[in-house]
Amino acid sequence: MAENSMREIKIERIILSCSGVKDELEKSFKLLQKISGKKPSKRKTNKRIPSFDIRPKMEVGCMVTLRGIESIKLLGRLLSAIENKLRVKQIADNHFSFGIEEYIEIPGEKYDRDIGMTGLKVTVVFTRKGKRTSRKKIKRGKIPKRQNVAKEEIIKFMEDNFKTEFLK
Repeated sequence: MAENSMREIKIERIILSCSGVKDELEKSFKLLQKISGKKPSKRKTNKRIPSFDIRPKMEVGCMVTLRGIESIKLLGRLLSAIENKLRVKQIADNHFSFGIEEYIEIPGEKYDRDIGMTGLKVTVVFTRKGKRTSRKKIKRGKIPKRQNVAKEEIIKFMEDNFKTEFLK
């Protein structure tokens, strides 16, 4: 019996992000540009947090979103930086996240004096066919919970496709 094509799991996007203010933010911006080959977008805050010297409309982070084949190739490199090991608690429905402490751990990346030693956060988002129904503007539909990608399905997908090991 053929498997239901609407139940197939695929990687929708990979989000690389860094945080920092002023000089740290510029270094993070260069790092994301170097790793992804795309121009990151800077993120601004809406809140005032005096203890961290943060005020509204201040740039506090940057991020870049990757899709398609290039994102899957990059994911392989990013996973090898953490030795293809993830913890189960890093996984949630529809996505998982992990951090890389120093970018020079990524294979193929060399130390850059302008960037210094900094790290980044990686989020991998999964989806199934039909998810667009809940996002489109005209004739928007509701998606049932069973359309979400469960933890167990993400674990199986990553073990099969990326040989990832999961720790308790």
